[in-house]
Amino acid sequence: MEHRLKTVQPYFSDVKSGKKPFEIRFNDRNYQIGDTLVLEEYDDTDFTTGYTGQVIRKSVIYVLKDCPLYGLKDGFCILGLVD
Repeated sequence: MEHRLKTVQPYFSDVKSGKKPFEIRFNDRNYQIGDTLVLEEYDDTDFTTGYTGQVIRKSVIYVLKDCPLYGLKDGFCILGLVD
């Protein structure tokens, strides 16, 4: 499944450079290994423009969820990403 997601700076650049190989998201989409994230850069300082047109595609290779013992809030997940 493909998921289109808003991503603001500096997180967009960090994912693009490989510095941040994960996403922390509310799991309202039931993310699964094998899903594709289409991360769309969003400028949250300019509400008239919004999306910049920059896009990154990443594959989900790991999903960590239901882990409040380690500080992961209920309903959230950590997604491991690769190109």
